[in-house]
Amino acid sequence: MNKEYKDIKVIGFDADDTLWVNETYFRDAELEFAKLLARYETANKIDQELFKMEMENLPLYGYGVKGFVLSMVEMALELSNNEVSNSTINAILNIGKDMLNKPVELLEGVEVALKTLSSDYRLILVTKGDLLDQERKLDKSGLTGYFHHIEVLSDKQEANYSKLLNHLDIKASEFLMIGNSLKSDILPLVNLNAKAIHIPFHTTWLHEQVNDDETKNKAYKTVHSLLDVIQVLN
Repeated sequence: MNKEYKDIKVIGFDADDTLWVNETYFRDAELEFAKLLARYETANKIDQELFKMEMENLPLYGYGVKGFVLSMVEMALELSNNEVSNSTINAILNIGKDMLNKPVELLEGVEVALKTLSSDYRLILVTKGDLLDQERKLDKSGLTGYFHHIEVLSDKQEANYSKLLNHLDIKASEFLMIGNSLKSDILPLVNLNAKAIHIPFHTTWLHEQVNDDETKNKAYKTVHSLLDVIQVLN
């Protein structure tokens, strides 16, 4: 066993873009939204303004598809000076419904890794977003049985993780978090003196991006896939 991780007893996993594809669907939806509003503004401007709207609405709606759709509707009304057609609003709603009905596409090595790691560690799922949507994806994934505990947080900051670890009676020194977001899955745990392994996804939401100064001198490991985690821990 790798001495660096010899004290680890519990491993936490992010869900979206760590276990299954998620952010890709948001990028596709943004492209469709820009096409719908092409008569009012350029695609780049629409993308920028939509992101601003999402950030303004985040404290109200939280994370997830539903809040994203509401932000698209509000942005459509704003960009069109309230002249957007009912058919366009309906098309925006359909973009959201299509996202919620997407099949769950597991990432490379997920089930093999979970099956292997579950024999030596207690596994928990720690994700954020809309509760109903996350429950739907987890059910469709077929992965529920690997986890001793499932937690859907409103946000993933140090305080959220600290509260969760205390609630589950998990020592930070015995906890390893695995995820694709440095901002949400890695840095908060490093700051709590837990271990963290970063598995980058090919696309990252702007809100989840961090700069080099934020990661400087932070102790975490980066690997290519969940299968690599098995090798790291051994």
